[in-house]
Amino acid sequence: MANIDQLSAARIAAGVAAGEFSATEVAKASLDAIEARDEKVQAFLQVSSDLALAAATETDRRRAAGEKLGPLAGVAVAFKDNMHLVGTRTTCASKMLENYESTFTATCVQRMLDAGATPMGKANMDEFAFGSSTESSAFHRTNNPWDTERVPGGSSGGSAAAVAAGEVTISLGSDTGGSIRQPASLCGVVGMKPTYGAVSRYGVVAFGSSLDQVGPFGRSVEDVALAMNALTAAGRDPYDSTSQPCAVDFLEHLEDPVEGMRVGVVPALMEAAGLTAEVRTAVEGAAKALENAGAELVEVDLPNIKSAIAAYYVIAPCEAFSNLARFDGVRYGYQEEGCLTLAEQTSKSRAHGFGEEAKRRQMLGAYLLSSGVYDKYYYPAQQVRTLITRDYKRAYEQCDVILMPASPRTAFKFGEMSDPTQMYASDMFTISNNIAGNGGISVPLGLGAESHLPVSVQLQGPAFSDRRLLRFARAVEKSFSAHGAVAPEFAGKGGELS
Repeated sequence: MANIDQLSAARIAAGVAAGEFSATEVAKASLDAIEARDEKVQAFLQVSSDLALAAATETDRRRAAGEKLGPLAGVAVAFKDNMHLVGTRTTCASKMLENYESTFTATCVQRMLDAGATPMGKANMDEFAFGSSTESSAFHRTNNPWDTERVPGGSSGGSAAAVAAGEVTISLGSDTGGSIRQPASLCGVVGMKPTYGAVSRYGVVAFGSSLDQVGPFGRSVEDVALAMNALTAAGRDPYDSTSQPCAVDFLEHLEDPVEGMRVGVVPALMEAAGLTAEVRTAVEGAAKALENAGAELVEVDLPNIKSAIAAYYVIAPCEAFSNLARFDGVRYGYQEEGCLTLAEQTSKSRAHGFGEEAKRRQMLGAYLLSSGVYDKYYYPAQQVRTLITRDYKRAYEQCDVILMPASPRTAFKFGEMSDPTQMYASDMFTISNNIAGNGGISVPLGLGAESHLPVSVQLQGPAFSDRRLLRFARAVEKSFSAHGAVAPEFAGKGGELS
């Protein structure tokens, strides 16, 4: 008798297609695992039992009728709670949207459902995706399955934790400055931010429209590649003006060797302030593994990357301020009662509906876009963005991918980073990739020698070279044999397939 957390997405889909077990059995096993484990993990804001069982029943009907099943048939999937799904609330972990019912389904969610995935529910997150620890959720924190007194990372912490705890096989998150790759690193799972435009953002509540990108979490590179196939196979989304066609088979060259290919390393990043010794050692080990696999290590320079955090925390708050202006207490969202004027209602609704970090970022954005300040900060930040993008372009003329840390350290304890600027530095190795719009992936390397917590490496690649990025990620994964690990405290607890 297998446990749901022992099976990959490909194995589940194949088992359902072959009649080895039904999609309904898989859904019930996942619901059982969530019931047994989530009281401690708190990865979910809403468990969609009825939707899950209805989707599983439809998959079983299709199989019984001899109809073709999708590549994710019966696979249990969780969605970050900034993605619309009819039949669920979309709260963005904010009091502002606490009771908001989804009126449509996001394209990325629908494509996973079209591929046969079973929707298990909505995962917790930092409020409106503002944060790196999932502590800013208005409802509850999410705990790292490897140590429940530590953060899972953020803002997609719930999505990462649900996979690391074995509650679901795949989840979707969004990445604006590292919000997939950083929690994937801290939770010891694979997390991919595809190239900007590769996956539709239609139906995903926006944080920074020029930075946001949806991507998958999984316990293996293969599962992430399978999810990427589901997310992109239908081609460009006409509802998203930034969507681009990139319907390739991400599994096709996954096992190809990397011999003769070039891996860029940035010496300056390996000496960055805040990078712990165990993470540095792990990344150096990944570089050595790729070299042993026949790849050539090449030193490259990203001279303007040191300015990435500064540029990001100008651009992102400005876009957040613009996107969140719609929450005015009139059209939808939290509405303060007893107000005598529209101005009072808007002011109090926003003051009481948003949490501290959401207010901080919007106030910063409002200031940066104000008269006399815009030219001093916003315009230069966009110039820095251009310089960083050019740096990457020059670097990729010398190499196929760039190897660097995903997070400067392993998971930290709750409350350990009370200074917002310290928290912002958690994304020091991921932000530049969002600024340039390139793809990136975090791959687990096992446990750190000192902390005994998950450590990872990050691979970055040129725009729309995501299939090649997965190929390198798979090479790293094979060298370390660290994928698929469910946190020991939760492995096997609930989730048996009958």
